[in-house]
Amino acid sequence: MAPTGAEGPLLRTERLVLRPLERGDVPALTRLVNDYSVAGKLARVPFPYREELAEEWIASTATQRARGEGYHLAVTRDEALVGCVGLTVQGKEAPEIGYWIGRRFWGQGLAREAAGALLEWAEGELGTATFRASALSDNSASHAVLRALGFEEAGTGHEPFLSRNRAMPVTYFRRAGPRKPTERPILLVAACALVDPEGRVLLAQRPKGKPMAGLWEFPGGKIGPGETPETALIRELREELGIETREACLSPLFFASHAYERFHLLMPLYVCRRWEGRAEAREGQELAWVRPARMGDYPMPPADIPLVALLRDFL
Repeated sequence: MAPTGAEGPLLRTERLVLRPLERGDVPALTRLVNDYSVAGKLARVPFPYREELAEEWIASTATQRARGEGYHLAVTRDEALVGCVGLTVQGKEAPEIGYWIGRRFWGQGLAREAAGALLEWAEGELGTATFRASALSDNSASHAVLRALGFEEAGTGHEPFLSRNRAMPVTYFRRAGPRKPTERPILLVAACALVDPEGRVLLAQRPKGKPMAGLWEFPGGKIGPGETPETALIRELREELGIETREACLSPLFFASHAYERFHLLMPLYVCRRWEGRAEAREGQELAWVRPARMGDYPMPPADIPLVALLRDFL
C-alpha cells in the first residue's frame, strides 16, 4: 500500500511532490526541456523540443504505468513543475532510473531528493533493490547524484543522443542488491477497516499494473515523513475514496508484521465507523462491501490474511 494518486504514485519529500504527469504540464515541461543545457544531457529527447512531443510523451506515460513498464512522474515544488523523474521496467533487466531538473533549479539537490524518493517507492512497492542508470561521461553533476544514491560505476559505452544527432560516451551505473534478510527495510503502512451501518467491511482490489494486482486489501497506504498513522490514514482515505474522517473516529485494533522478500511490513489496522461522503474508487481499484463472515472468500496479500480472522471475531 504505497502512496498513490488518481492515476499512479504520489510521493512527498521534504520539499517536493512527485505526481503523475498531466496534460496541463505540457507548457511548463516544454519550456524547461527546450533548453539545450537540459535536452543535451538526455539521450531520448530531441532538440528543439515542441509541445506536440510533450503531449505525446505524457500520454505514453499513462500507458506505461498501466502495463507496469514505467513510472514517470512530474517533480513539483510549491505546485510548480521543476523537472521529471522516471523508472523504466524492461523484462528481467534491473529497472532504469532517469531524471532531469530545469536549469533554474540546479544546485539545490532536487534531483537527488526526487530520485531517492522514487527508488524508495520502488523498493517498497515493486520489491526491487537493484537498479541501473547511465549518464554522459562528462556529466559530473549527474555522477555525483547517482553516487549519493548508492550507485557505483559499472562500465562505459556509447549511446545515441537524439538531441545531439550522434552517439555519445556514457558511464553506466548500478545500485546492487538484493539486501540480505537482516537488512530488509521496515515499511510502515496504515490500514483501515471501514464498517458501514450494516456491519459490512470495505475491501479494495489492487488494480492492474501494481504489485499483487487482483488481491483485495484494506484501504490505506504508506506513512509519509512527519505523518502519524492517523494523519496518513485520513489523507489516504481522502485520496483513495474521496471520504473525510477525523482522528477521533479512528480506533487502533490490531497490527500485522510480515517479512516480504525485499522489505518487512509493519501495518497497524484501524477501524472506522464514522466518515463524511460516499466511498468511491478514485484510483482505478474495485471496491466491495463485504460481510465479515465472507472476507475469507477474497484473496488478500499475505500480511492482511491474519487480520481477517481477528477482525471477523471482533465484529
